[in-house]
Amino acid sequence: MSAGKRWIIGAAAVAVAAAGAFFVMGGATAAPESTFVLLDGTKKTTADMKGKVTLVNFWATSCTTCIAEMPKMVSTYEKYRARGYQHMAVAMSYDPPSYVVNYAQTRKLPFDVAIDNTGAVARAWGEVQLTPTSFIVNKKGEIVKRYVGEPNFPEMQQLIEKLLAES
Repeated sequence: MSAGKRWIIGAAAVAVAAAGAFFVMGGATAAPESTFVLLDGTKKTTADMKGKVTLVNFWATSCTTCIAEMPKMVSTYEKYRARGYQHMAVAMSYDPPSYVVNYAQTRKLPFDVAIDNTGAVARAWGEVQLTPTSFIVNKKGEIVKRYVGEPNFPEMQQLIEKLLAES
């Protein structure tokens, strides 16, 4: 491997490690101000999340990992919703709205589903391009954890429990 390639790989590894360290070390940051357009046409904003623990999940009907994790997302929501937990499933801009509506209706998704038609929400949340990408937002409206790919659900549920217990 040439020195140039090693440098590029090394720089990429440092960038990934730095990004991971940000979330691991508890560097909570305010969730971006966003407006989510739900399937029924109503809107919710980031401000509506305050006081609740929220999972913001960027997904697509064409994403096999997203579809595979969805039953676990539903069971996590069902387990904690009575305690102030909410879930916002944000379909990516390239996902045909009719596919999203069909999926949400046929699977009877019990949580809010939004369509990011313009891609503005994905851009605001850190240029999200890979699905699934999920964010845990605490009651103060701060992002405390980001998952790229399917989360470790037992670990994620422990974090949700901890955040729900905080005042």
